[in-house]
Amino acid sequence: MNTEGKKAVLVSLVTYNDEAFLARCLEAVQNQTIPIRVKIFDNASQDGTRDIAQSFGVPFHQSRENLGYSFGHNYNLLDEDFDTVLLLNADVILQANYLEVLLGALDEVEKAGMAGGKLYRMDSKGRQILRRTFPVLDSTGMFFTPSQRHFDRGSEEEDRGQYDIRQFVFGITGATLLCKKEMLEDVRFGDEYLDEDFFAYREDADLAWRAQMRGWKAIYEPGAKALHCRRVFPKGRRGLPALINYHSLKNRYLMRMKNLDSAVRRRCFPYMWIRDAGILVYVLFFEWNSLPAYREVWRLRDKFRKKRERVQSTRSVSSNALADWFSFTPRAMSAEKTEKNSF
Repeated sequence: MNTEGKKAVLVSLVTYNDEAFLARCLEAVQNQTIPIRVKIFDNASQDGTRDIAQSFGVPFHQSRENLGYSFGHNYNLLDEDFDTVLLLNADVILQANYLEVLLGALDEVEKAGMAGGKLYRMDSKGRQILRRTFPVLDSTGMFFTPSQRHFDRGSEEEDRGQYDIRQFVFGITGATLLCKKEMLEDVRFGDEYLDEDFFAYREDADLAWRAQMRGWKAIYEPGAKALHCRRVFPKGRRGLPALINYHSLKNRYLMRMKNLDSAVRRRCFPYMWIRDAGILVYVLFFEWNSLPAYREVWRLRDKFRKKRERVQSTRSVSSNALADWFSFTPRAMSAEKTEKNSF
């Protein structure tokens, strides 16, 4: 790939007590085969995160309070001169050519707005997880189900080559998400690229949904590889901190209030409402700490009505085309096909 004349890729990290991971992450970032520059927004860490960042000589802004994942990335990106940005978690280790491979994929595909590689699972010590000698996958792109849940494609599967083809997917996990600035500006709302009312969790799915409605493509490129220590799992809700469950529940409805349209609603009937009922019963009996999420959704209803008006009035992709993505079987499309191709 010819990088002559191209701007360095901006790498944006939002940290929160990440001293266990940050040094390995930054070392891998600085070993990339193309020019990069790093910015870190820290959400009031109480550990050695700041000292580690300073030892690598990267710009570091430490907030006095936890302002959330979305705010941190928006802070890093606003008024910055870049063509592409990697939104990166500290618990990720990139292969040396990760960004070079992804930039090549973005350059080769028209209307590509975001890209991600093949993520593998690693443990908290940075060791790749194997099962029967096969690497365990973490993510090969994002998909949505008709119950309005989004998952990482291939998660927990053994990598046997089943995801070795470049494909279009619905979206890319926010753990390592390469975005074109042109796309981010296209879906921007005020000073927000990522929705700050989400605070954290599901903001990557919301961004993917908004981008899809504007006709931007998300590329999964298997030639770009990375390791990820995943700490939040769909089946592990009872073991998660109450704050995570609160925001996850709240954001399920905020994302829908802004993005859901008639065709997707029909596609999701009755599964979305069945799950809503199940969630409510679960919260009432087992997770009272999440009950305020419903009150917060109600409080934000007028604000999100305005966000919805913006999203729906500027969309360029039909409702039926968006509905095709929602399936209990992960959907993907060959990256060799054109926009007129269907699944």
